[in-house]
Amino acid sequence: MIGEIDKIYSGQGFLVIGADEAGRGPLCGPVVTAAVSLFTEIPGINDSKKLSEKKRKELVPLIIRNSFWAVYSVLPKVIDEMNILHASLYGMSKCVGRIIEKIGADEENEKTPFVMIDGNHKTGRFENEIALIKGDAKSINIAAASILAKTYRDRIMDKWDKIYPEYHLSSHKGYPTAEHYDILRKVGPCEIYRKSFRLIKSEEVEQLKLF
Repeated sequence: MIGEIDKIYSGQGFLVIGADEAGRGPLCGPVVTAAVSLFTEIPGINDSKKLSEKKRKELVPLIIRNSFWAVYSVLPKVIDEMNILHASLYGMSKCVGRIIEKIGADEENEKTPFVMIDGNHKTGRFENEIALIKGDAKSINIAAASILAKTYRDRIMDKWDKIYPEYHLSSHKGYPTAEHYDILRKVGPCEIYRKSFRLIKSEEVEQLKLF
């Protein structure tokens, strides 16, 4: 059941922080990372991929009002320099670091942070840290982070859709759909594309393996 692992660590006296990302797979745009440490349970929180866009948008203000939270966007140029794995971990570590700073500034809080990173890689930056495969389906804090990351990234892509209307970014959000590959074949990539990614569809070669 989602949230049981959070209860285990909070029951041991830790202040649990969950971190996740949105946008590992797209051909363009940022990978957006988020971290959340909820003050209280919020009904309806789940892995962002299992929620409708409407439900995610409804949950965002509830999460923001009832948690320590942070969001960080890693741009395509940085993804190309670092690779998508390290860019994602870098962004998540930035978010967690910001939350730990907020916790440190809260004089009433004496709990030690415990960090859960979605996936099978830790950032290596924090004393109490684990990687949790499919964490957004297990941890309520990671799920909340996934909602913030997904909603924030969609908002970015919708804004960029107005700047680059020829790419139909609001439709596919940068993911490698047939429509997107067809547009790229006709128009070619612009500055928001990840040059380290395969931008021409190939039936023989898989897209970059991520985590």
